[in-house]
Amino acid sequence: MRKSVRIVLVVVLVIIVLAGGLILFVKAALPNVGAPQNLSVQLTPGRIAHGEYLANHVAACMDCHSQRDWSIYGGPLKPGTFGAGGEKFGKEIGFPGTLYSSNITPYGLGNWTDGELFRAITTGVTKNGQALFPLMDYHSYGRMDPEDIMSIIAYIRTLPAVKNDVPVRELDFPLNLIVNTLPSRAVPEKRPDSNNIMAYGRYLTTMADCVECHSKVNKGSRVEGSEFGGGRTFDFPNGTVVTSANITPDKETGIGKWDRSLFIRKFKQYADSSYQLKKVGPDDFNTPMPWITFSKMREKDLAAIYAYLQTVKPIHNVVKTFAKK
Repeated sequence: MRKSVRIVLVVVLVIIVLAGGLILFVKAALPNVGAPQNLSVQLTPGRIAHGEYLANHVAACMDCHSQRDWSIYGGPLKPGTFGAGGEKFGKEIGFPGTLYSSNITPYGLGNWTDGELFRAITTGVTKNGQALFPLMDYHSYGRMDPEDIMSIIAYIRTLPAVKNDVPVRELDFPLNLIVNTLPSRAVPEKRPDSNNIMAYGRYLTTMADCVECHSKVNKGSRVEGSEFGGGRTFDFPNGTVVTSANITPDKETGIGKWDRSLFIRKFKQYADSSYQLKKVGPDDFNTPMPWITFSKMREKDLAAIYAYLQTVKPIHNVVKTFAKK
């Protein structure tokens, strides 16, 4: 009997030691994506203008790194918060902890080098080596052309400084450890010629990370085979639930019957001078889809995204967009 107890104690001790070693490794050795590059981005007018377009209307960097006015449909950006971060993502909307978007104006970035910014955007590792939560789309940005990333950096460098001290995130266990395993080295690709509409559309769709919202998710991970088929749910604090649309070319439940003009018009209606921002009440439905941000994307770019989406696998998935809990 005593021998059995000793064996059990030894096994438990070994498990504790191994678990402790694993935790120590995850906390101390990860993330491991390499040192930041020795990089100096030239702030040319052309590069700044290109970065402004990408950051504001394709990659939607400013959409997350500002605060959104959820009293208006589509959550447009609140004046005075542009780039200053502080948008909250908490348990009340289904997140495993409480996170806040970073301040990416000069006030928030402080003495970050261009290489450190490049590493954060493309691999998910901050200046001090902390792993970013993948709410930041670094897995998608790591597949972008480095020239596009540098253009975004050039634009960010021109933002006016906004004083806003963002609270430190608090992730639930075990995600506070798992997050260290998520960053990965970038796998950049060259931006396709815009006349190669399919390749260019795929590139823009990746940059905008459409698949992240328009796919089903289980325990924080995308469900394989559901890509672009919609079905991801977004909880709002008022008890409403929004489910992402099916944007595959399925003719019954997706956008298979849409023509290019309808697809473009769906976005451009929010940029029309006659469009009036719609106030929503405390019990009304809203949407996380940043229509106003994407509405100023160039028509040629929207057309390329449409063309690419018409080539993805059709998925028959009936989506009820708005519901009450």
